[in-house]
Amino acid sequence: MERQALFGSRIRSIREAANLSRETAAERAGTGANYLGEVERGEKFPTLEMIERIATALEVSPSTFFEYEAEEIDSQILMSKIQHLLSRLDTDQLREALRVLKALFQM
Repeated sequence: MERQALFGSRIRSIREAANLSRETAAERAGTGANYLGEVERGEKFPTLEMIERIATALEVSPSTFFEYEAEEIDSQILMSKIQHLLSRLDTDQLREALRVLKALFQM
């Protein structure tokens, strides 16, 4: 999948996770729902100003739109990202993460 489509797909995922309609998110960003739809489908790439407005509307950092973990294929990079996330957890959170991983992968 090309980067523009990944970018748009990421925006859509974040918007849907926030339980916002395209219309509501577009209104908050000061743009039209049709334009936001084109961005989400990877048909258009927004300006930096619009990226910031969409991020503000979705209450995330603009950099969040550029995180394409699903496309990562280098296992060392993936492991590094996982280790970085886990390094921020306290002992109780690490135990919970271990339980979740075991349940997900039936270990």
